[in-house]
Amino acid sequence: MTTLAPPLARHSAALAKRSLIKTMRTPEALIDVTIQPVIFLLLFTYLFGGAITGDRHTYLQFLLPGMLAQSLAMGGVALGQNLNADIEKGVFDRFRSLPISRAAPLVGAVLADVVRYLSVCVVLLLFGSIMGFRVETGFLPAVAAVALSIGFGLCFCWISVWVGMMVRTSGAVQGVMFLLVLPLTFGSPVFVATDTLPGWLQAFVSVNPITPLVKTIRGLLIGGPVAGPLTTTLMFMAGLLVIFVPLALRAYSRRA
Repeated sequence: MTTLAPPLARHSAALAKRSLIKTMRTPEALIDVTIQPVIFLLLFTYLFGGAITGDRHTYLQFLLPGMLAQSLAMGGVALGQNLNADIEKGVFDRFRSLPISRAAPLVGAVLADVVRYLSVCVVLLLFGSIMGFRVETGFLPAVAAVALSIGFGLCFCWISVWVGMMVRTSGAVQGVMFLLVLPLTFGSPVFVATDTLPGWLQAFVSVNPITPLVKTIRGLLIGGPVAGPLTTTLMFMAGLLVIFVPLALRAYSRRA
């Protein structure tokens, strides 16, 4: 069956396998999607939960779905760094000499990131359950929340791929992406309810792509409206792909 697959699919799958092997040999590369989300969850729940809602368990129920969205957005930063480092090491020069699809190195790297995003979801939900978080909607909605989170992460990470192709060093990728991700995640309903924010910030939150994602995940995990924010989230996901996949491929063609 593999031989019948389109060349891009075969080549991307092979390079995704390469990326996964590389990750398994350096498990410390998964710290940002395993240990870091747990630290953030502990910090915000026990340091700010009582002050924000007056009850830490109530805040944990509110916080964890939003933390899924934040952690997935931040988890994509490493992808751009790794691609940039591969270019600097000459790895992509070897790819250019091989009879493979031009886009396969980027698509394969993105596909391999599924493991990172799945790790975020599993770690947060398992550790959150230890802390007292409970899914209030059922098993299937929880699976849908995880699937949507991973799907959004795969779309959002193309921004990191594009940045990784544009800047000169992997350290610069991290700096540029944090300048983007931090305002998006903190300027959203991840940590506090939107109606507690000043009016000018509420206007930003209303057009922030993280906002409908957070609302959808919350609806799927603890109850609330889903259809409206889900539609908006899917539109943002499509927009991210339409805009940043061509930009990333064009930048890759110029750089590699």
